[in-house]
Formats: sequence, C-alpha cells, structure tokens
Amino acid sequence: MKAATRLFASVAKGAQYLEPGTPTGLTGLLTHAAPRTALLFTYTSTLEKLKQFPESSVYRQSTEALTRHRMAIMESVKPAGLEEWQARVSKTIDEYPEAFRKVPVSTGSGKTEYNVVWKASTLTGMATDEWDDEAPSKPMLEGARSRAEQERQMKQLLRDPVAEHQAVPRIEPEPPLSAEQINQVETEIGAGLIEEVIQVAEGERELVDTLAASKAWEDLEEKPAQGQWAYFERDTHTPTTQAR
Repeated sequence: MKAATRLFASVAKGAQYLEPGTPTGLTGLLTHAAPRTALLFTYTSTLEKLKQFPESSVYRQSTEALTRHRMAIMESVKPAGLEEWQARVSKTIDEYPEAFRKVPVSTGSGKTEYNVVWKASTLTGMATDEWDDEAPSKPMLEGARSRAEQERQMKQLLRDPVAEHQAVPRIEPEPPLSAEQINQVETEIGAGLIEEVIQVAEGERELVDTLAASKAWEDLEEKPAQGQWAYFERDTHTPTTQAR
C-alpha cells in the first residue's frame, strides 16, 4: 500500500523517475538515489560473507536463499540504457578491479550480461569530493570502548581520502530505474518500500559479520543440562485415562 501511494503521487506530478532525497512518506526515510546498485552491491557482499559459515548452517542456507531470491528480482528489472552504460564504463571497470567488479548474470537468451558492483567509496565518490571507503553507516561515537571499535576508529583516522579519491576514477552512475520499475520490484519483493528493503539488506550483512565473528554455528562451550530445552519441543505424550 505504501509503495502504491508513493507511485501514485509520482505519476500525479507527471514524473517518470523518483527524485532522490525526496520524502518517501515514512519519517526519516528519503528516496534512495541508486536502489538497484545499492542492493546488488549489498547482496553480492552478503553472499561472499556467508561463505565463512559451514554449508550445514541453517542460517546460511536460509539467508542465502532469501538473498538470491531478492537479488534475482533486482537483476530481472533493467533500467533503460543499461547496456549502453555498461559499454561506456567497461574499460574503466577492467582497469580498476580493486574498486569495481563485474558479476555475470545468467539469461535465458544465452546473451552475456553482467552487473557492476563497487565499493561503497566508489558510489560515494559520484556525489561528493571525498572518498569514504567502507565508512560505517552510523556516526562513530567518541570514546569507543571495545577493541574492535578502537581499531576501526584508528583506521578511519589514518586514512588519506584525497589519495584514495585520486587513485580510483569516478564513473557515471548506472541509469536509474523508473518509478514504474521500482513499484514492480517493491511488489515482487513484498517487504515495503525499496528503501526499507535496502535497510534490511544492510542490516543482514552486518549480522553476518557478527555471527561469523562469534562462530555461532559451533557447539556451546557449556553443554545444556539434560532436558533443558524440552519445553520448546512439541508434546507428543498422550495422557491415559485412569480407571475410576
């Protein structure tokens, strides 16, 4: 319903494309500038990170299935002028494999296609004058307490954004999806606005890192007492009728 409302408002104004940065109708959530690019990058990164988990992991199996399903939906919707854009930026992408990556897409026609995914810094560089490679999604709090937070802060302080910016050239952004295409994606995924889908995808990617760091698939250090989890199981016991 939310997606349909936003599309109706856009069509009413005669706009073919959604304007980045405009309100979505949800407080604090603005229209994303490049949702297809953001999701393909995030989904690709999530699938790579999930390889740290054993194949028997139920979390890996379920997360991979959902990620691949939603990634396939995003790949199936192509903006106008995509092939021409790929041809224009192909040389730059091949010259800088550390910043850009081609992800092959299997098609029924047998034609070779690919999606371009890049580091967060590359996407940031399209709109700003500074690189911010792998910047945290939330502002860093002063006085980090954990060792991991301290190391992350130190890494950010020692970076040279100007040198990084000069090392990797900018490429023009991928052609945007039309308002109609975004509505189609939102309907097929069925999880609210595409900006909400992006937030969920980014949160899942962070969760993968957290679970991988704790090796959540391993057995508990302290074995649970016998019958400790019995009350979570279905009770199949059938009481017998006592003779009176």
